[in-house]
Amino acid sequence: MKKVLFSHSYFLRFDPKQWKIQQAYPPLATLYAAAALKRLNYQVELFDPMFSESPDEIIPLLEKMKPDFFVVYDDGFNYLTKMCLTNMREAAFRMVHLAKEKGITAIVSSSDSTDHPDLYLDAGADFIIYGEGEKTLEELLEALQKGNQNFKEINGLIFRDNNKPYKTAKRDVMKDMDQLPGPAWDLIRMDDYKNRWMASHGYFSLNISTTRGCPFHCNWCAKPIYGNRYSVHSPDRIAKEMQYLQKNFSVNHFWITDDIFGLKPGWIAEFAKATKINKFRYKIQSRVDLLLQENTIEALAESGCETVWMGAESGSQKILDAMEKGTTVSQIHEASNLLKKKGIKPAFFLQFGYPGETKEDIEKTLDMVMTLLPDDIGISVSYPLPGTKFYEKVKNELVKKSNWTDSDDLAMMFKNTYPAAYYKLLQRFVHRKYRTKQGMEELVTIMKRPAKLNFSSLKRIVSVPFHYSGSIYYKSKMDKMLQAIPD
Repeated sequence: MKKVLFSHSYFLRFDPKQWKIQQAYPPLATLYAAAALKRLNYQVELFDPMFSESPDEIIPLLEKMKPDFFVVYDDGFNYLTKMCLTNMREAAFRMVHLAKEKGITAIVSSSDSTDHPDLYLDAGADFIIYGEGEKTLEELLEALQKGNQNFKEINGLIFRDNNKPYKTAKRDVMKDMDQLPGPAWDLIRMDDYKNRWMASHGYFSLNISTTRGCPFHCNWCAKPIYGNRYSVHSPDRIAKEMQYLQKNFSVNHFWITDDIFGLKPGWIAEFAKATKINKFRYKIQSRVDLLLQENTIEALAESGCETVWMGAESGSQKILDAMEKGTTVSQIHEASNLLKKKGIKPAFFLQFGYPGETKEDIEKTLDMVMTLLPDDIGISVSYPLPGTKFYEKVKNELVKKSNWTDSDDLAMMFKNTYPAAYYKLLQRFVHRKYRTKQGMEELVTIMKRPAKLNFSSLKRIVSVPFHYSGSIYYKSKMDKMLQAIPD
């Protein structure tokens, strides 16, 4: 029986912002790939570096297990791994190096290795898997065991051929998602995740996926793993998986990691029926236009949805159109208000720095946030990923730095309307101004209805002076920077 050691490259400690937040989720895609090999009777183990301090912590397991194959299989369902952070890249390189020192075949599957296969092959990786990975990995391991060296027949691979990278044909994606075994939850130390969630947040959230892919064409989104298609698990399977996790691990909240949740017509309504007896608290990501389809928000509320993260991106229609987003500012307003009426919290992903964005466009985004006052916001700057239309658009303006170090880096990667430092200040200003108003609104609510006071509302209220002073400070810094820019 051949032995396979899995790992992934996301070290929470190497991402200070996320380490502070303490909302760690297990590597879901890694667990799917591991389960696929376990079904084929491979001996499978996992080095989960989520809470590790160094890649070198893998050494004892390498020495004890003596695996035939080492697979760095990143979690393509988690947006943090898709950010291709250099801290995590270096960790992956180190683990590959340690495996190669012991004569182990090293395989990597990740967004970053898909974008930069040369770097990973130079670091010692024998094979890069691109696209949906389970079947490619199965075929590759079978070929290696049989001594078959004709890897060009295996779709979804990149490897050295005559000292040059060779990329095989793209693999067709799975259409029947229910053929996959469930994630190999037994490979992780679930208590490590649960204890941190309970200590920091008072509940335990776990990640699951109902779909793969996204059929929309926002020109800055690479979709490097699952592509522009949409495959979905059945509602009954997802409901049963949630029941299993709730019963066996006391999970009381779920993050459904789909790029777009519930796109298939009727799926959310069927899911609501499947969870009618056991409702689950969960958060999702969706598009504003899809939320406005008939009965969608009602079905979300019936099934226990608490938060919807929307790719609002901008309050300027000009910028949304430039992104080829396919949504409107009025839809953002309508969806936000309807969600609130049904008791669901709207949250916004925002993006500053798209080419052509002016101060007026920025003001429109800020006005939208302050008017709609979502429950939370996540702010980024436009990020040119290789292989996207957006990358091609700005490639002649790229600066030397090509990857963020950690998720709080947010450095501008191309020459834009304003200096890179301005967007850093803008991100902090918008957060502080938004939190100030959110806290003031909370205070008004509590004054009217004191019974609604809880820890969360109290925290928002007492932080108002901090956020207000911060908003004034960052606004002043931004104004001074703009004054120094020649007309």
